[in-house]
Amino acid sequence: MPNDSDARHRRSIRLSGYDYSLAGWYFVTIVTQGRACLFGSVVSGEMMLNDIGHLIELYWNNIPAHSPNVRLDAFVIMPNHIHGIIIITNPNNVGAGLVPAQPNLAGLVPARGDPGATTRVAPTGGVPTGGASTGNVPKSVAPTLGDIVGAFKSVTTVEYIRGVQQGLWMSFHKRLWQRNYYERIIRSERGLTAVRQYIHDNPTNWESDAERPASHPMTT
Repeated sequence: MPNDSDARHRRSIRLSGYDYSLAGWYFVTIVTQGRACLFGSVVSGEMMLNDIGHLIELYWNNIPAHSPNVRLDAFVIMPNHIHGIIIITNPNNVGAGLVPAQPNLAGLVPARGDPGATTRVAPTGGVPTGGASTGNVPKSVAPTLGDIVGAFKSVTTVEYIRGVQQGLWMSFHKRLWQRNYYERIIRSERGLTAVRQYIHDNPTNWESDAERPASHPMTT
């Protein structure tokens, strides 16, 4: 496993045998199909969201309202991808990463239109997405990281398709998002600092971003 300071490292294959419902801090990258630039443009090192980008932002910020024991940390929406930190909280079920209960690390996301600013997101327990029962007492099932990302991709795809059908937005090819997503477990404070800095710097570094299509016009 690479050093935590390497914030650019992303794994597209889940760690074999790892339980992604365990509490921990996860750095996630979600990319559009074909790396299509649908969510806005980078101007002078700042991400300027279009209407679709604002819709994506709304649903990202709404993740904790629909997922139990989930909080959000730093994130950025780029023209064709999202970087974000998802925190799964469960003090009785801690994974290999940071312990999510540390209050000084929780709930910061860059404010819209200013990748250097932050705004606080209120922690929430959310609503269970499913459950198994023992007798007559329901038992909630903690979502995995894949469940959380999958639900986000699904709801944003549905809303995007609705906008296309209304003639508001350009259509996409086959699917809105790539089938997979990238993740890495944040295992230390040093790693968290590096990931946050990488997310913060993403708009500034767009011209050299590996996700920027060669055909996408350079911006200044």
